[in-house]
Amino acid sequence: VQLQASGGGLVQPGGSLSLSCAAPDDSFDGIAIGWFRQAPGKEREGVSCISLIDDTTKYADSVKGRFTISRGDDKNTVYLQMTNLKTEDTARYYCTTGFICTTGWQGYRLNPRAHWNQGTQVTVSS
Repeated sequence: VQLQASGGGLVQPGGSLSLSCAAPDDSFDGIAIGWFRQAPGKEREGVSCISLIDDTTKYADSVKGRFTISRGDDKNTVYLQMTNLKTEDTARYYCTTGFICTTGWQGYRLNPRAHWNQGTQVTVSS
């Protein structure tokens, strides 16, 4: 299922943005949703994930305390609230499914079966 990511933009360091991830048919097909990002010249990395079974969440060390992943009340949208943004957060952000939000989840970035949507660009710059 091709998920739809939105909400990116240009923000100054220290600012905030909220990204959204939605399923085209208003129904997630999987047991977890994750946000990954890729900056120019760098490998894709896992940012955060949430279990659609019990709302367990996980975060990359680089975003802990600054980013919050959550599900909307309708359960059909997953949000990534980003605060205290840094220039190193600049990247294209993708949401995807097809994995389990547990230890090692970030390795899904290397899965050849992973589906990546068009993503949404986040640029942190003064």
